[in-house]
Amino acid sequence: MNSIRKILLVLSVFTLLWTGGCSFQNIKNASITGNKPASTETAGNAVSSQASPDDSVDTETVSELESVSEPESISELASVSEPEPFPEYDITLMAVGDNLMHMGVVYTGKQQDGSFDYSFLYEGISEFLENADIKIINQETIFGGNERGFSGYPYFNSPTEVGDAIAQSGFNVVLHASNHAADQGAEGLIACADFWDKYPDVLITGIYADKEKAGEIPLLTIDGITFAILNYTYGPNMEILPKSLEGHLNLLCNYDANTNQMDFTTLNPNVLTDIQKSKELADVVIVCPHWGAEYVTQPSSYQQEFAMQMTEAGADLIIGTHPHVVQPVEWITAENGNRTLCFYSLGNYVSTQKDGISMLEALAWVTFHVDENGISISEDKTGAIPLVCHYTSNPVRIQNIYLLEDYTAELASTHGIHSYGGVNLTLEDLTEWNEKILGDWALTKELLFNQSHSEFQ
Repeated sequence: MNSIRKILLVLSVFTLLWTGGCSFQNIKNASITGNKPASTETAGNAVSSQASPDDSVDTETVSELESVSEPESISELASVSEPEPFPEYDITLMAVGDNLMHMGVVYTGKQQDGSFDYSFLYEGISEFLENADIKIINQETIFGGNERGFSGYPYFNSPTEVGDAIAQSGFNVVLHASNHAADQGAEGLIACADFWDKYPDVLITGIYADKEKAGEIPLLTIDGITFAILNYTYGPNMEILPKSLEGHLNLLCNYDANTNQMDFTTLNPNVLTDIQKSKELADVVIVCPHWGAEYVTQPSSYQQEFAMQMTEAGADLIIGTHPHVVQPVEWITAENGNRTLCFYSLGNYVSTQKDGISMLEALAWVTFHVDENGISISEDKTGAIPLVCHYTSNPVRIQNIYLLEDYTAELASTHGIHSYGGVNLTLEDLTEWNEKILGDWALTKELLFNQSHSEFQ
């Protein structure tokens, strides 16, 4: 601050001298070297020779001017006046679709000693988990308690060891609002929510053990940026919402407050309220709806309508699940100017379904760039990594989740779906579906590496 004061003092004296007749050329030619102006004597002679005899300079001011210690260099002067550049950086997000625990998947995790281990399910995407900051998985099936026994479709109950593997693999966000969230009733849903208390670093969204917390916005802060991550399901596979579920399960669709009749064509107004509330609490608002028609690769009219409403309300990113197949990715622009990136459906992550197209899956990868203007999505580092779920038959067991770029025609010929589902699945089929649905939004690991440089090293 003293240096700045002294510089201002120099300028004020030069201004005083100018009014006394000092030429601009003499001032402009003065250079800053060391602690005093170069050619001080020359500059003084110029002032004394051109000043009017009637003009006078305060002797105290001149004395203070002579004692001014100027900056040692121009770079020092620049450091005083110019702020440091903003340290720009990226925050990355990955998300996978339905963790659909059919009994073939459950039995795959059973060990010889009778225990269960499902860490193998996430080994195929371990590099993405290691490099992403936000890691989301949609847990399609409920952990209602191992004491209830395990079951598959239509009323699932999955081992809590699946949850252990999710947390230990590095996921830090679990979506639980699905149409199977109430397969074990309200008690099973609450038991599942309570299970996650052992993993405080994992953000659980969509279900609540305590209905008093249902209005709280789930928040995750990464490198000084706060993300709100909202999760809703169209319904719990029931046309009449049980009273016991109210306040425990986030609903995407509206329902009659008197009859509890579900209205699957109308967006729940609470969704828009939550988005608006999130805008006040977070830098980025992510909405994860469980929606759409099963096995249909194009978004339904109500998906598009709901996405537009969420965009208008202020959602920055939409990541959808439920259809069990991949659906397109697109930017949505509302009339009020808001813009949202929407992944309509990521398909499954793990399953033993019998539809060939359900074996093609997507891993959403979104890069947020932070600079002095705020945070935005970097389109050249954002898209969907195509995956393939591979299982064997006789018995049906999960083998691995592959990146499509690593999948081979030989692997496709050994897929269990040939005998279990009666489907002739080929690598050409998977490649064609990927090109048709994801198009230019499809990324490869190699392409992502080349674009983001620091990833996967």
